Amino acid sequence: MMGNFYDMGWGGWFGFGWIFMLVFWGLVIWGILALVRDDKYRRRDGKNPVDILKERYAKGEINKEEFERMKKDLM
Repeated sequence: MMGNFYDMGWGGWFGFGWIFMLVFWGLVIWGILALVRDDKYRRRDGKNPVDILKERYAKGEINKEEFERMKKDLM
């Protein structure tokens, strides 16, 4: 004789098992997206904005006045 629906997972937690599964997969997808998004916006070189500004000044991309103004804006 065939088993009842409880054996196949249809009746767990009074029929609300699908809600828990939906929440579980939602959290999994949210976690993956959070990791990907965080990695996308993270600087890999570890430089702060002032270091980048100093490099631009050293390369001659900006002059002293621009350097001082931008540094003041950052501080």
